Amino acid sequence: MTVMKDRFSTPAKPRDFGFFIDGEWRHGRELYERFSPSHEQSVTRTACCTQQDLDDAVAAARKAFEEGPWARQSGADRADVLLRAAALMREQAEEIAYWEVLENGKPFTQAKGEIAHAIACFETAAGAARLLHGHTFNNLGRSLFGMVLREPIGVVGLITPWNFPFMILCERLPFILASGCTVVVKPAEVTSATTLIMADILAEAGLAKGVYNVVTGSGGVIGQAMAEHADIDMLSFTGSTKVGRSCIKASADSNLKKLGLELGGKNPIIVFADSNLDDAADAVAFGVSFNTGQCCVSTSRLIVEQSVADEFERCVAEKMAKIRVGNPFDQATQIGAITTDAQSKTILDYIAKGKSEGAVLLCGGTELANEKGRYIAPTLFTHVTPDMAIARDEIFGPVLSSFRFEKVEEAIRLANDTVYGLAASVWTQDISKALTVTRRVKAGRFWVNTIMSGGPETPIGGFRQSGWGREAGLAGVEEYTQLKTVHIDADRRSHWIAS
Repeated sequence: MTVMKDRFSTPAKPRDFGFFIDGEWRHGRELYERFSPSHEQSVTRTACCTQQDLDDAVAAARKAFEEGPWARQSGADRADVLLRAAALMREQAEEIAYWEVLENGKPFTQAKGEIAHAIACFETAAGAARLLHGHTFNNLGRSLFGMVLREPIGVVGLITPWNFPFMILCERLPFILASGCTVVVKPAEVTSATTLIMADILAEAGLAKGVYNVVTGSGGVIGQAMAEHADIDMLSFTGSTKVGRSCIKASADSNLKKLGLELGGKNPIIVFADSNLDDAADAVAFGVSFNTGQCCVSTSRLIVEQSVADEFERCVAEKMAKIRVGNPFDQATQIGAITTDAQSKTILDYIAKGKSEGAVLLCGGTELANEKGRYIAPTLFTHVTPDMAIARDEIFGPVLSSFRFEKVEEAIRLANDTVYGLAASVWTQDISKALTVTRRVKAGRFWVNTIMSGGPETPIGGFRQSGWGREAGLAGVEEYTQLKTVHIDADRRSHWIAS
């Protein structure tokens, strides 16, 4: 691994990565060159893998699953490997964060926090590996005994996005491994480095060859081929709802592989007049701006009680204007650069649509002048109506749309007025209101008087068009298993055919 002598400097030359199959590094003929979104400098070069490379990786994972020790090891043995990997990640946290920042553009301090969460995921999965179990039925009669076994589903294809390359990898991978599955990972083309670094970490931790494989390249080529691959038993995909639909079609047209999908979100944050408005305003500004809004659970729809709306929107705008945007290696930076040119253009196009459709721009709405990199000011629109594009579409940027309500029923209706159901938040001091809203808003994750909190002990996932299945916690290990029902008869058979 490269030793990072100065985390505030960029590398003298780009780091070349191979791809990882069956415990060995391979090198691609064609390379994708990644320029840092914050520094406009070439920082990494990764392989453009081929269909044959993918087939080799799947074959290695299949052999490791069918013939290798991993699927048959005890939960305790798997836990030992995961804990050793967690310890190595802790030792190499600054190195991992450095490459994450260079490829993604997020602040270094944020990347370090995400690695701490990633370590916790490995440690949680280690515990889950030891606790994973089936169950028995001792009530089937005098002689019949029933068992339900949990078995690993097999070879898992894992496609991860560019917004949280390492964290989302680690919200899936250790739970996949804890179940006894083998895996082929395809990271986003623009942010592959930390997924490749993980290969060395797992090898050093003692993971058997062929259990963890990484192929790199474009989603349209390698990602689509994974979705269609007949020898992948399950595909876990995190990304847009549009691509999620293509994964469903590919599964139906190939081998009906199981799917785990975490897709888009248009997440509401409901603020009642009785809440601590200063706390709530800070949460709103954080929720829409964290990771430059490039976050599936970003709170992009503010639903605020009419009686305090003017005051509250001004407070949010003041807080958003104070957010420190800039060089991700500056310790004071709170949000960094937009990760890709295409995403920057998408965000700016939506801001233009908001203006043209009649929403009122209260703050932000512009690119920020900087010596290098792509930066967009946190943006707040008021007087938004539900039919506007900024109200309905997942923008994936620091753009907040504000709505107003007078009654609880209206707030719930506005919150549910979306095809998505990934996350939601409510702010109130009234426990009755909090419970009513929590129960009736359709979202897989819900926060009361907090935002984006929680850890890997609890499951994550979405309702409606925000996805299928659950990750993390014990449910996250069970997601990568299948049930086998066994019946054992202790008596001799009563013959069907007469002697």
